Amino acid sequence: MTSRSERLLRLIALLCFGAVGVALVSQHVFDMPPCAWCVMQRLIYLVIGVIALIGGFGGGRALTRLCGALAALLSLSGVVAAWYQYSVAANMLSCDQTFADRFMTGIGLESAIPSLFGIFATCMDAKVPVLGVEYALWSLALFVILFFMALPVAFRRGNAR
Repeated sequence: MTSRSERLLRLIALLCFGAVGVALVSQHVFDMPPCAWCVMQRLIYLVIGVIALIGGFGGGRALTRLCGALAALLSLSGVVAAWYQYSVAANMLSCDQTFADRFMTGIGLESAIPSLFGIFATCMDAKVPVLGVEYALWSLALFVILFFMALPVAFRRGNAR
C-alpha cells in the first residue's frame, strides 16, 4: 500500500513532466520558441519530476521526506526563475549573459539536446499570453502549487497512509 506522501510525489512528477510536454508542444507545434529562462524552468521541472519519482517509488519514509524537501526547494527556485522571467527578463531587449543563459550554455544542455533545451528567443520575444495570461505566470503558478504539494511530504510525521 502506498502512502499519501508517495502518491503526492507521483502526482508532482506527473505535473512536472506534463508541464515540459506542454512546453514542447508549444515550441514544436505552435512555433513558440523558448528563451533562456523558459529552458531553465524546463530543467527545473525535469529535476523535480525525477526526484519526485524517486521518492514516489523509492520506498522508505526518510527517502520520501527527503525527496519532498528537495522538490519543495526546487519549486521555490522555479518560482524565482518564473518571477524573474516575467518581471525583469521579459522587459529586456536581450537575455544574453543573464544567469539562465550562462547556466544553460555552461552545462552544455543547450547544444547537447537543442530540441528540449535550445534557446531560440529573447525573453521579450518569448513573452506570450496563453488564455490571456503570460506563459511565465502559468509556470509561476504551477511552481507555487508544486511547492505546496511537496511541503507536507517533507514535514509529514509518522507513518501516515
